[in-house]
Amino acid sequence: MKVDIVEAFQQIVKEKNIDKDVLQKIIENTILSVIKKKYGNAENFDIFVNMEKGEIEIYQNKIIVDDVKEPNLEIDLESAKKVEPDLEVGDEFIEIIDPVSFGRRLIISAKQNLNQKIKDAEKEIIFEEYKNRVGEIIIGDIRQINRHEIFLNMDRVEVVLPKKEQIQNERYRRGDHIRAVIKEVVRSNRGPEIIVSRGANEFLIRLFEIEVPEIYDGIIEIKGVAREPGDRTKIAVYSNDKRIDAVGACVGMKGIRIQSIVKELNNEKIDIINWNNEPEIFIMRALSPAKPVKVVIDNENRKALAVIPDDQISLAIGKGGQNKRLASRLTDYEIDTIKESEYENIVSTEKLDDMDISEVDGLGPAIVKKLEGEGYETVQDVLEAGYDKLIEIPGIADKTAQKILDALNNL
Repeated sequence: MKVDIVEAFQQIVKEKNIDKDVLQKIIENTILSVIKKKYGNAENFDIFVNMEKGEIEIYQNKIIVDDVKEPNLEIDLESAKKVEPDLEVGDEFIEIIDPVSFGRRLIISAKQNLNQKIKDAEKEIIFEEYKNRVGEIIIGDIRQINRHEIFLNMDRVEVVLPKKEQIQNERYRRGDHIRAVIKEVVRSNRGPEIIVSRGANEFLIRLFEIEVPEIYDGIIEIKGVAREPGDRTKIAVYSNDKRIDAVGACVGMKGIRIQSIVKELNNEKIDIINWNNEPEIFIMRALSPAKPVKVVIDNENRKALAVIPDDQISLAIGKGGQNKRLASRLTDYEIDTIKESEYENIVSTEKLDDMDISEVDGLGPAIVKKLEGEGYETVQDVLEAGYDKLIEIPGIADKTAQKILDALNNL
């Protein structure tokens, strides 16, 4: 028989994507709760729900007795024979229950309970579906904008674009269609919360996969991304096929591929770099557009010193240190930069510091022997000693001491 509960159910789930078995279980549990409220328990009841016809059949199992003491469990013989004349005492009797007998209040309560359970089931389905879609790009319509977040409608599901996941210099308007990547799906008091992002590295990676078939097919790999959303990104790529240029494939004919991505990211500048497993080479490329003349690596401490032509030092560092900062994040090395002229001076000084005094032109063998006899073996040793210490050495007078220092200072 069709009842109000099923009618209400059919109306609620008309456009819901809930599995029939799940829905049937919800209805059965709802009816069981109504039975328990009216009869105290539901142990001797059977419920059959026909999802196609929207029908419910409720059966109460009773034992035929001469003297009824438990009306919910027993029935007298005379009443049972009115339905089936061949029954005897001790037989089992199945009584058909009319849901109308539950009363209007219980049915209304059942409707509310059913509504809530269907909503809960729908939330669980949404959670499971979108949990498996993390990392996927979606398109949504902006429904509401506030200071901390933007709410989007996507296939009748609400998703959230938090402030920190937005591109900083973008301006959004209600009704706009925007793309974002599903970053996280979490449970909350309001149900599943689907968090999307336009500022995450994953969004940029997915865009490259869409625009560059070689990346989607695995021919070209994205080895790393360092990004400041809306401003600048450095991305390292590597080709598994020597016949294909990774950077060229990402840029595309006449730049059409990269231009499409840049446009989607509100003109974010993107440096595409060929990845290399040699840190020196990779760091040199990562500091583009500057062209270092040398990179000194400290692998143990993950540090690097990049020697930059004097006229390119500002390019290497970038506005507000951005270029150097992104290069450090991309290569996973703490990069410091130095002008080529400064580096040459340091190297020259260090070289002189380690030079043996016997190699200095202008110092005769006798003077060298006297200096070595006093423990002065390198240029640095003598320079640190200074004039006052030199004149204390037997056989070295004022003029000789000054001659020694002049020879060393002129190296």
